[in-house]
Amino acid sequence: MGGIFCYIGTQKAPHIVMEGLQKLENQDYDSAGICSVERNKTHIRRSKGKLENLSRLLAAVPMWGTIAMGHLRTATHGRASEINAHPHKAGPVVLVHNGAIVNFEEIKNSLQSDYHTFKSETDSEVIAHLIEQKMYAGSGFEGAVRAALLELQGTFSLCLVSETEPGTMIAAVHGSPLFVGCAGNEYFIASEMQPVLDYTSEIISMKDGEMAAFKDGSVRVSTI
Repeated sequence: MGGIFCYIGTQKAPHIVMEGLQKLENQDYDSAGICSVERNKTHIRRSKGKLENLSRLLAAVPMWGTIAMGHLRTATHGRASEINAHPHKAGPVVLVHNGAIVNFEEIKNSLQSDYHTFKSETDSEVIAHLIEQKMYAGSGFEGAVRAALLELQGTFSLCLVSETEPGTMIAAVHGSPLFVGCAGNEYFIASEMQPVLDYTSEIISMKDGEMAAFKDGSVRVSTI
């Protein structure tokens, strides 16, 4: 499965996310990665192995911004490698994903016939490309996410950002846990509750079929 820890607020997000990932290291994982948003650009660092490898990479090539997403991966679809590590990016869309998409091969084949090129062996990258396609067809970020998720069969907890809407983060769940910690205009999103409790006691446990949009210091929860 893996672990997710994300942050959107006013503080240095990569630092907070790395702290959060450290609190998830009780899980068995084989790679780690992080994405930050600066202005309208996303920056991704990924590494095979333990979190200390990613920490060394960040020390050499720092990241900034007040929005970031982190992930610890346990290999399911695709071997343990840097290229299969999360976050995954397709066009402007970047995501981290826990769960398993049953019909990813069918969707991937359809996207490949429509000139999408995949870099990894994962089912998770397929979700990013599907959302990108919906956006290319004219949907906004949130609408594209909702439309894409309705086509998925399987389980997911997701956090997503897009370079088209750099101040927004979206989270969604179906059959995989995700918790949101609220602290004023800051939000902490994680696959386990305990790491979030270290920052705030105000917790939202997202329910199956829910999607949360974080923007301008507020959160709006709706159904997929």
